[in-house]
Amino acid sequence: MRWSELMTKECIDLTNAERVGDFTRADLQIDPRTGRIEAIVIPSTRSWFGKKEEDQKLRWSAIQTIGADLVIIDMRRI
Repeated sequence: MRWSELMTKECIDLTNAERVGDFTRADLQIDPRTGRIEAIVIPSTRSWFGKKEEDQKLRWSAIQTIGADLVIIDMRRI
């Protein structure tokens, strides 16, 4: 699968069925020694009062399933 295909999918947490975010503005964290993807970093959004929240860092190993429209992750493995 290409990154451009993955970018169009929403990310859902398996443990509580909540939306984690989408990958449209996400970045990949790659291990320079092995070239493997370590994590997907979803940038935070600003809250109502302008306070910036922390970026979501999703370990690649937390991904359970990549479907046609969704990526299902297990937040307990993050």
